[in-house]
Amino acid sequence: MKDPSVETESKKELLVDLHDVWVAYDSKWVLKSVYFNCYSGEIFGIVGPNGGGKTTLLNVILGLVQPQKGSVRLFGRKPSKRSRLELGYLPQISHADQSFPVTVVDVVLMGLYNRIGFFHRPGPKNKKTAMELLDQVNMADHARRPFSVLSGGQQQRVNIARALASSPRLLVLDEPSTGIDSVAQEDFYELLAKLRNEQDISVIMVSHDIGVITSHADRVACLNVQLHYHDEADSCFSPQVARKVFGEDLKVIVHDDKCATCYHRHQDHD
Repeated sequence: MKDPSVETESKKELLVDLHDVWVAYDSKWVLKSVYFNCYSGEIFGIVGPNGGGKTTLLNVILGLVQPQKGSVRLFGRKPSKRSRLELGYLPQISHADQSFPVTVVDVVLMGLYNRIGFFHRPGPKNKKTAMELLDQVNMADHARRPFSVLSGGQQQRVNIARALASSPRLLVLDEPSTGIDSVAQEDFYELLAKLRNEQDISVIMVSHDIGVITSHADRVACLNVQLHYHDEADSCFSPQVARKVFGEDLKVIVHDDKCATCYHRHQDHD
């Protein structure tokens, strides 16, 4: 696939740049010749089937997986502990996360440990910062509640607050809407758009949900070991691309331009 950065506006800052990346596990290629980029000021969606390499691609971006071939740049340099301080990462929600005996404000304080130090107790200034972050995601009223009793959508808002603790330029989200009802999903993605619009925080998010990605992302990468599409969200799913990514048996329900999700997305970008 050709390098997609050639056709992107040069005035935007290049945050992530993968050039001809190949990754193999146990002698099996899980990513082949991937060219991928994300620029400042955009929400970028990565969609594809289970086992198609989506999480591996995120791990390459984060510097947690080293490709056998190709180059990776995060904020203009090789991924490192230093560069990872400039991003916030949300892994997939797990049962362990939901049942961990900790309060909401304590979850956010975990995101400040790089500043505080793991062997130091958070002080009043740190707790004030945590409360300010919770206020940004409309969860300050829940600060003293156990994290485990929150709904899925509320937990993701708290997780976003924790990720914001490092003042990131980029948020990387792995299946952020899993286990969240449709109303909470809309609220969550409106929050991401607000962070992008008001704080210039870019987003890369992985999902298997085609509707979510096409409704809320500015650009989309369709991945199944190889990238079969890397461009604007509005025209990502031609029948040819869909078959290459999801196979011959895929059935897609496409919303028309009167649906609430599509309407709000286009309004936000007008």
